[in-house]
Formats: sequence, C-alpha cells, structure tokens
Amino acid sequence: MYHYSCLNPIASVGIELFSDAYRKVEELKDADAALVRSAAMHDLELPDGLLAVARAGAGVNNIPLEKCAEKGIVVFNTPGANANGVKELVLAGMLYAARDIVGGIGWCESNQNDDNIAKTAEKQKKNFAGTEISGKKLGVIGLGAIGVLVANAATHLGMEVYGYDPYISVSAAWSLSRSVKHISNVEDIYRECDYITIHVPLLDSTKKMIGADAIALMKPSAVVLNFARDLLVDEEAMVEALSAGKIRKYVSDFPNPTTVGAKGCIVTPHLGASTAESEDNCAIMAVREIRDYLENGNIVHSVNFPDCNMGACLTAGRIGILHRNAKGMLSRYTTIIGDAGVNIDGMANKSKGDYAYALFDVDSPVTDEVIARLEKTDGALRVRRIK
Repeated sequence: MYHYSCLNPIASVGIELFSDAYRKVEELKDADAALVRSAAMHDLELPDGLLAVARAGAGVNNIPLEKCAEKGIVVFNTPGANANGVKELVLAGMLYAARDIVGGIGWCESNQNDDNIAKTAEKQKKNFAGTEISGKKLGVIGLGAIGVLVANAATHLGMEVYGYDPYISVSAAWSLSRSVKHISNVEDIYRECDYITIHVPLLDSTKKMIGADAIALMKPSAVVLNFARDLLVDEEAMVEALSAGKIRKYVSDFPNPTTVGAKGCIVTPHLGASTAESEDNCAIMAVREIRDYLENGNIVHSVNFPDCNMGACLTAGRIGILHRNAKGMLSRYTTIIGDAGVNIDGMANKSKGDYAYALFDVDSPVTDEVIARLEKTDGALRVRRIK
C-alpha cells in the first residue's frame, strides 16, 4: 500500500487515477509521495519515508530541490500540461497592450447611468484607440512548451515571429513553425521587436535578465510581456522606463507593489494556468509520474534527478538507486549484486549535474542483505527494491 498527501487541492480527475493500492493521508510525515501546487515547502520537515514530490505545474521555486535530492526524494513537475492556458493569456496580453481594452471597459462601467451612452461612446472611443498586432514583430525568448505554442500561434495572427533559445530541445525544434525566425543573439530581439515575451525558467543566470541595459535597446513603442516569473524582469527599471516614456507597456501576470497601478503596467492576478483544463492536465500528469516512479522506478520529468525509464519490469526484480554523480559508482553496484549471485538482466544509469540514478532488472529476488550493502556504498542516497 502506498500513501500520498496533497499539500494543495489537486483536481479530482488526477486523484481518481490512483488505484486501490493508494491511500490518501493528511500528514506529510505519513506519505510516500506528495502532490503540491503553490504550497511553500522550504521550511517543511521532509520525512525519511518521503520518496517523491510532484508539482502540478511547471515552476518549482516553492520546493527545496537540493534538500530533496540529498534525501533521495525525486521532484517532478508537469511541463507542458498548462502550456495552452498560458499561451492563450499571453495572446490576450498582447491584445490588451495593443488596444486599450481595459480602459474602454472601465469607461463603459463608469458611464453606465448615461442614457445616451451609445452616442457618447462614439465621441469617446478615440481615447481608447490602439494598434493591430498583425504585421508586428514578436520576439519569443525561451522556446519550451509555452514559448513554442506562443510563437506558432502568433504566426497565424499575421505576426513576424523571432525565437531565441540557445538550449532549444529537439522536440521543441520539431514543433516550431518554419515561419519562426531563429535568433542567435537575444539583443536582436530587444532592438527589433514590437512585442517581447519571455518564457524561461528562473535561475541565477536568468534573474532580472530583462534589466535596464536590455530595456535601453528596445523601441519606445515596445511591449514586454512576462507570464513566466516576475523576477526575470528588473521591474524597478521597467517602471522607471515606462514613466519616462522609453517603453510602451509592461504586461505581467505577477501582481506586486512595484507594478500594480504603475503607469503603463497591465497586471493580472497570476491567471496563466488558472483554467479548469490546465489544472486537470497538471493533476493527471503529476499522478501518472508518481505512480510510474513508485510502481516501476521510472523517472520522467524530474527537476532534481535525471530522467530514466526502463518501462514495466518483466523480470523477477528491479532495484533503483539514487546516488551522487561520481566515478566508479556503477561498478560498485554491479559488483555487490554479482557477488550475491544475482544476474543483472538489464540496467540503465543516467546522470544530471551532481546526481545520478541507476536501475537494475535482475532475474532473481534481491535479499535485504544485498539492499543493506548497496545502501552502505559511499555516495548512495536512496536504494529501493521496486519489485
């Protein structure tokens, strides 16, 4: 019997995918796996029995990744599950910035008691006139699941699309429209584009990547859209540039005292993935990742350990070992297993930064003594008898 805990409400369509072999528990200390959305986990005590955490969403800033890795806890996210919801809001953000839709709606509401509002509106609508996005240049920084969808959709809206991603995956490259022009220098996007949307993870290397220097390269008519993470943009510099008329609009999905109410800022209350479809998709993917790891030992979409997938186990047993990425680790494990008279039928070993993961399919059961010897190997973080 496996036990799971939900640190946030998780869509029932995902929870229903757990079989009768799973039982929900209220306390994290009793769980083999945890499902989370936005709950902060950095200050939580991580129990020794916790094997996995699945974030029903893409960002994992609320999860202590290294702390989890050191305790042999695999952290999953759900890349692409909410991509369409975010894409649609980015497109809406471009339209809000291009035409003063928000201002127009506000005017209508403030004049709701005017019996001649239709006639008055004809005189006032020039105050809310804008531009069309067709024919404009859109720069997409980051061509992951969301960035590719935004880029492709924009081409169908008649935009000239430029994409920048020095680390674009093969899958993303195949999915990207041939109409999108690949840019090797991000500064070309800053200089040339009318709309700039950012879709990269928040890392030390990307924090405030759109700062004063980048803004200085942009057109005074440029619009910057941020539906990824607020800290990707130096918002103090952005607000200052907007106030001075050096840039046209900043559209953000992350409300804070710096941007809300500031001149030229259009801010929404973190609505990117807040659709019923996105929440369902994230929940389904998160539960499937948890089940595949607990039942088969496979890692798919982990953010702190390498992906490693050997499918369903068809042999007598399977062992999974989370370990440090150091020389000679695999040979130590195979020696211990071989010395016990157990034949290895198949194996896989993948690494990611400081950490690695090994899977062994064996043709006879592995004893507790062998598991104990593997656990004592220097560098081993967690050893699991999966089958």
